[in-house]
Amino acid sequence: MSSSLSSASAQASTPDLSQTPWYTLEPTKALELLRSDREAGLSAEEVSQRQSIYGPNEIEEGAGRSAWVILFDQFKNIMLLMLIVVAVVSAVLDVRSQQFPKDAVAIFMIVVLNGILGYLQESRAEKALAALKKLSSPKVRVIRGAQVVEVSSKELVPGDLMLLEAGSQVSADGLLLEAVNLQVRESALTGEAHSVDKDASQQMEEGAPLGDRLNMVFQGTEVVQGRATVLVTATAMETELGRIASMLQGVENEPTPLQKRMSQLGNVLVTGSLVLVTLVVAGGVAVGGWDRFEDLLEVSLSMAVAVVPEGLPAVITVTLAIGTQRMVQRQALIRRLPAVETLGSVTTICSDKTGTLTQNKMVVQRLQAGQENIRVTGEGYAPQGEFFDAQDQAIASDDQPALQTLLLGSLLCNDALLQHEQDHWVIIGDPTEGALLSLAGKAGFEQEVWKKKLPRVAEVPFSSDRKRMSVVCQREASDQLTIPGTDGATYYVFAKGSPELLMERCDRVLVGDRLEPITDDHRSATLDGNNDMASRGLRVLGFAYRPLTELPAEDAMEQVEESLVWLGLVGMLDAPRPEARDAVERCRQAGIRPVMITGDHRLTAQAIAHDLKIAQPSDRVLEGHELEKMSVEDLESQVDHVSVYARVSPKHKLQIVQALQRRGKFVAMTGDGVNDAPALKQADIGIAMGITGTDVSKEASDMILLDDNFATIVAATEEGRVVYTNIRRFIKYILGSNIGEVLTIAAAPILLPMGGVPLTPLQILWMNLVTDGLPALALAVEPPEPDVMKRPPNSPNESIFARGLGSYMVRIGIIFAILTIALMLWAYNYSNAVTSDLLRPERWKTMVFTTLCIAQMGHAIAVRSNSRLTVEMNPVSNPFVLGAVILTTLLQLSLVYVEPLRNFFGTHYISGLELLVCIGFSSLMFVWIEMEKLAIRLYHRARSSGG
Repeated sequence: MSSSLSSASAQASTPDLSQTPWYTLEPTKALELLRSDREAGLSAEEVSQRQSIYGPNEIEEGAGRSAWVILFDQFKNIMLLMLIVVAVVSAVLDVRSQQFPKDAVAIFMIVVLNGILGYLQESRAEKALAALKKLSSPKVRVIRGAQVVEVSSKELVPGDLMLLEAGSQVSADGLLLEAVNLQVRESALTGEAHSVDKDASQQMEEGAPLGDRLNMVFQGTEVVQGRATVLVTATAMETELGRIASMLQGVENEPTPLQKRMSQLGNVLVTGSLVLVTLVVAGGVAVGGWDRFEDLLEVSLSMAVAVVPEGLPAVITVTLAIGTQRMVQRQALIRRLPAVETLGSVTTICSDKTGTLTQNKMVVQRLQAGQENIRVTGEGYAPQGEFFDAQDQAIASDDQPALQTLLLGSLLCNDALLQHEQDHWVIIGDPTEGALLSLAGKAGFEQEVWKKKLPRVAEVPFSSDRKRMSVVCQREASDQLTIPGTDGATYYVFAKGSPELLMERCDRVLVGDRLEPITDDHRSATLDGNNDMASRGLRVLGFAYRPLTELPAEDAMEQVEESLVWLGLVGMLDAPRPEARDAVERCRQAGIRPVMITGDHRLTAQAIAHDLKIAQPSDRVLEGHELEKMSVEDLESQVDHVSVYARVSPKHKLQIVQALQRRGKFVAMTGDGVNDAPALKQADIGIAMGITGTDVSKEASDMILLDDNFATIVAATEEGRVVYTNIRRFIKYILGSNIGEVLTIAAAPILLPMGGVPLTPLQILWMNLVTDGLPALALAVEPPEPDVMKRPPNSPNESIFARGLGSYMVRIGIIFAILTIALMLWAYNYSNAVTSDLLRPERWKTMVFTTLCIAQMGHAIAVRSNSRLTVEMNPVSNPFVLGAVILTTLLQLSLVYVEPLRNFFGTHYISGLELLVCIGFSSLMFVWIEMEKLAIRLYHRARSSGG
């Protein structure tokens, strides 16, 4: 009792601060709210009380479906349920007749195999939350009771004082109390690659985006540089990471379009089968009385087996698996099989900017040197490109002293390395500094050469307070280097940093080969250049230099940054991938709308979107703080018109995807960070980055881009369309014959009351699995049609019977039935007319069986195209169809002419003449389909000429 009272008392004394905007508060106010001491931290008793209130600092996982539940769910499929009933009834009839129930055994095996296939597709456990938990560091240093102690990260509570240093993984969200040169990599949360400079002295405005909260650190991020003391403000599910976990748990998995279509197909087939069975049984009883009920029941069982395409789930699974292999060759790894077909329905691709639409490589695009505006060309980090002036005339750096000095400064005031590895250039170090090395290389400045000519002897490192970096280089006595205004100098200072702050340290400017005092006009022109570059989305750095005759004392090193000579500006951008422009254009042609969703700044996002033609310069850009104020209805009204979103949070990404889906869009979403996981899971197709992606994003996704390239998404979408087209092709192939089988079986007791059932359930299973299955698999690898990416996306709500597929199935099924029934009547009368062989009356059934199977072979050859005649098609374009037709025909003949198989399947030997009759009737199926194509072609030609 006392324990619960104590806990209740502690909870009452600790206010709910989960909604407090800590980034807006001063450290002293935050310490007061959390009742923590700046020097001593929390006492052991306070920690114990808070642990009982807030619980362990862990990500909670919701309960998922167990393996047994997933397996049981597979047998809720209506077609499998009908097959189970058929198997049970068939077994009862066979046992009553004292026969081995081989039909029932075969049906049960098919049911079990289909159930296992479905289970294997669904049983992949959801591991995104488990991957989230790995982002928490196991140990953390804290101040408790005025002592520095190391504790498990699970034991952290709000109010703890957490100590961070370079290499630390942040274990909870917190407000900075003290920070020294602190840089934190937040890419897992924000998606942006560059490290963030943190500042404990700042208080942000309420509503500031996550990436702009410079006085906070967040669980799951990593300290790159510096050290800090942090007041823990949130743990477990209250952290930004925990909120992402909550969003992940709140996202429900929706069935894919293919799953919905297969469910619809099952309902239609089973309903139609039950109606037909009822009519046949009722008609048979009405004509022949109840004495024929058992015979009619056998007919009904055969009809039920015939209507269910038992081989279809296996064929679809193999088709999707083949699609996955083709996609891997195009750098797309499919994690969930149904996603292969789902890609064909995508109407909107929501893409991150960094690394997907862009190269994730900073590239210098513009310079301002000696008051001249210069454009720079080149791709990636390769030191190859040219310089152009305002009149777009190529210029050489040798003729431009200011440009030459600026390039030298960009090379020497630099800690990165540019290396050539395996036919491409890579950067070791900061991407921004890598871009400067590439820039200098384009003018012929080699890093190794100049570092020997002007070795670094001192430096003033970059800090978030100073926002600049300076190096002091010593000139060799024999060196003939001429830099304006450096006569007699032994040392050179090169500085780079924030243009506004660096210019404050300058009193002269290099114009041509002259040093001039900086005037207001110079400052105004420079700031205008800075603003112009920034408006284009460029990241801008300023450069300056200064000659020195002697090296100052180490404690006075910052004095070298006084009286600098201004050199100019460098503007760089994470440039678009060259192939992204074509990919965006292909999207447009295919009726797919690309949308950019990024955590980067508005101007940068706008510049990239304009360059790639995702949006026009005048189009609206929505930012995170605007989304925060929007209602669900307001956002829904905007999503069809906005193609660029900037400074967004994880919650916003999820809201944008949901709004698009409510507008009827079928959404693919790309992402690489932890912050993207909820939106990836919510999207109809979640696409994670293979190179830069976190484990969390990969586990939440349906597909992984192995090359992190937007163009790969478009290629995968094309494959998805091809797969869906082929699925439709073999569905109409399979179901056309199934309908023919059902109608033939239904007609038998009416037209031949004394003939019995022409097909046994085992023979029907053979047709549905082998004679339908093998050619269907061959049709699954049919090559794409030329206009596959010039058509609108497949509607996700489209019926499986849409665009003429339903009418084709019924029409072809009726033709199948007419041909087979005609053969059946002829064969029955022919068999009864010959009395020398007592088994001959039963041979008509084998002729019906053989005719149906061989007719399907002609159907498989003709169904490859809806419009082109078989003679107009290249047989080598899909040799698998011809191979499958030959193999299946031989297998079918083996059931007639190989005695053990003949005995097992209940067939009878037929003569050569009878086989020729079967082939003759079967070939009429091929002729009919080809004549249909010709008639449709002539009809369209007549209409067009008449119009």
